[in-house]
Amino acid sequence: MPKNRNSFSSLALRRRGLASRAVHRVWAWVQETGAVTAQHPGRLRFRRIGTGTRLAFPQGTVFGEQWIELGDHCIIGEQVTLTAGLMPDLDLGAETVLTLGDGVVLGRGSHVIADTSVSIGSDTYCGPYVYITSTNHSYDDPHEPVGKQWPRMEPVEIGPGCWIGTGAVILPGARLGRNVVVAAGAVVRGEVPDHAVVAGAPARVVRSWDPEKGWQPPLRTPAPVPIPDGVTSEQLAAVALLLEDAADGA
Repeated sequence: MPKNRNSFSSLALRRRGLASRAVHRVWAWVQETGAVTAQHPGRLRFRRIGTGTRLAFPQGTVFGEQWIELGDHCIIGEQVTLTAGLMPDLDLGAETVLTLGDGVVLGRGSHVIADTSVSIGSDTYCGPYVYITSTNHSYDDPHEPVGKQWPRMEPVEIGPGCWIGTGAVILPGARLGRNVVVAAGAVVRGEVPDHAVVAGAPARVVRSWDPEKGWQPPLRTPAPVPIPDGVTSEQLAAVALLLEDAADGA
């Protein structure tokens, strides 16, 4: 290849690298500027947005925020939908319709649809693409399109400390207790007791906590060992390097 062609290719690669870095810097600025917090709510006027709570940019569909309360230190991922009411610009009365407790995490692409009361307890974590709804389509009239029939609505209550896996669906009328684990892809309806693990579609209890016997059936993996107090991130990184070196020498 002629020398001038090599020089041209190198210049094009350098320009492309500079452009790529510039795009990433601009996008990082857009994400930071477009995030919604109590100090910088943008166009959104929630009934309450707590200290340290942040809605990542870009947001999903958000309406009825006058009837939505977000607790402190919540993390709302990108493209998360939060709605109160069947459609925008409805008067939903004096009471809050959608409530998130303190420390709730909603993963990227999740939807919380509250046409009637929906509450999510403190420190509940949802993976990406979780769907929580208080409304379901009805199909009573076989001659009318399902989408045109008036939906059924039932309150949803999710207790504190739950973990809801990727792609799970929480249906109208569901009531989850404290520290419930919902497996990825599960479809939950009805009541789930405290300290239970549910899986499947429809979801059923596959493991539960007994105060005397512990988890039934017993856990198949040992409990994780917590990091001792006082250990720094630098020390953890050093241990990781030692383990890598040991693995390479094995």
